[in-house]
Amino acid sequence: MPHPVPTTFEEALAAVDPAFMAPFFDVPDADLDPVLALRMARETGSAKTEVRAGVRAERRAVPGHPQLTAMVYEPDGRERPGGALLWLFGGGLIIGSAEHSNDIASAFAVDLGALVVVPDYRLAPEHPCPAAPDDCFAALQWMLTHADELGIDPERIVVGGESAGGGLAATVAQRAHDTGVGLRLQVLVAPMLDDRTVVRAEAEGRVSVAWTVPANRFAWTSYLGHAPGEPEERPYAVPGRRADLGGLAPAWISVGEIDLFHQESVDYARRLDEAGVKCELTTVPGAHHAFELVAPEHPVVRALRRARLEAMREALRPRD
Repeated sequence: MPHPVPTTFEEALAAVDPAFMAPFFDVPDADLDPVLALRMARETGSAKTEVRAGVRAERRAVPGHPQLTAMVYEPDGRERPGGALLWLFGGGLIIGSAEHSNDIASAFAVDLGALVVVPDYRLAPEHPCPAAPDDCFAALQWMLTHADELGIDPERIVVGGESAGGGLAATVAQRAHDTGVGLRLQVLVAPMLDDRTVVRAEAEGRVSVAWTVPANRFAWTSYLGHAPGEPEERPYAVPGRRADLGGLAPAWISVGEIDLFHQESVDYARRLDEAGVKCELTTVPGAHHAFELVAPEHPVVRALRRARLEAMREALRPRD
């Protein structure tokens, strides 16, 4: 049964599981100047996190793309050639950095025993579409063409990301299919898939926490260079707008049930399933956008992360 759409800040807060409540929910940002908000977010949202012990982290230039570098995470004693993960950081396409994901990327490297690559894709509004999707796909191409140097089995690559990174991972999976590149799995964590969510949410008068409707409008407008919902002909600009999802890599998707991206994630999973693409979808009641960061030790979060890791481990295993 569909949840009632919250139309006041109080209703939005009431829908949050108390375990996932955060102090910064106390003040809505509907009236916050978006340019000021972007500057504030960049000051706090791109800070380096710690690299996990047992991992060598190195910044590498991506050949043929002078504007692009990537962080490469090499766990001690990994199999060579072995599987690899292309991980794309979140931040609404307007904030974030590869080194902001040092912690999660290096943890993946250890837990999967795999090489992890996180490109520092260009951000909007300074670099609108197609900069970010082009950079992410260029990183995948580098992994494939330099597989021997990187110690990668090109037949064992997973792409994944969270939030905006999840949307970019979906785009990489689409482009990989269209260019004949086989991926083992696409992992989409609370993915930012469809600009038209802005239009639907505004028509409903929806209010959300953690990632709000005004923030979503500003992010998509910055990235697309036009208002959300307007005609868009660029094939990899908005993954949720793609008509044919047939033949894409299998997908693992998770999203909170009160996340602004919940419906677009559920719709994308349904369409993948209808197109014959294996897709595992997990939704979490009472969970907002980025709830995993608020309560990392919560049993639900720990179980979700175990399931995500197991899906990636299975995808990266050698096949006969």
